[in-house]
Amino acid sequence: MLVAAERLFAENGIAPVSHRQIGEAAGQGNTGAVGYHFGAKIDLVRAIARGHGEPIERRRSRMVAAAADSIDLREWVACLVCPTTEHLARLKSPTWYAWFTAQVTSDPLYREVIGEEIRASGSVARIVEGFDRCLPDLPHEVHRERGDISRLLIVHMCAERERALADGEQVTRPTWEAAASGLIAAIVGLWQAPHDI
Repeated sequence: MLVAAERLFAENGIAPVSHRQIGEAAGQGNTGAVGYHFGAKIDLVRAIARGHGEPIERRRSRMVAAAADSIDLREWVACLVCPTTEHLARLKSPTWYAWFTAQVTSDPLYREVIGEEIRASGSVARIVEGFDRCLPDLPHEVHRERGDISRLLIVHMCAERERALADGEQVTRPTWEAAASGLIAAIVGLWQAPHDI
């Protein structure tokens, strides 16, 4: 049911998809099965996010521990990008998680689910500290803005690649590892760019 829900949410957005549609897509004869197992739609969204978030967080925690007190900006950006791209590379193709995440973060009713997961992550807080060490003179407002832009780049570039792969379209970079490398380079450039505040 989670896989069916993830795909339907990815393809259609969260609001238009009903429990009944998810049950049918999952081959459930009982139209109440989704509600019985997961409750409200927000609980289903949370279950999907946590199912992927836990392995991503484990990888991110290992990378953050290895980065320790580094002042190499590229290393900290890799801590943001690689856990997600490596997770997507390990999933059986086609995948829907990045596209699902893009839908959730674009929906004002459900984006807080992802926010809760990020705030619960000790490794994300350590990454923010790493960025502070690398760029100590960057004003707080610029740091926050560039953090938001970085998050959007990661979410939407992964979603676009995932959608293209699912549709059999040609992608610019042949592997998720290569895609991560391109994202890291772009995000490092973003953080090092001049600012006007």
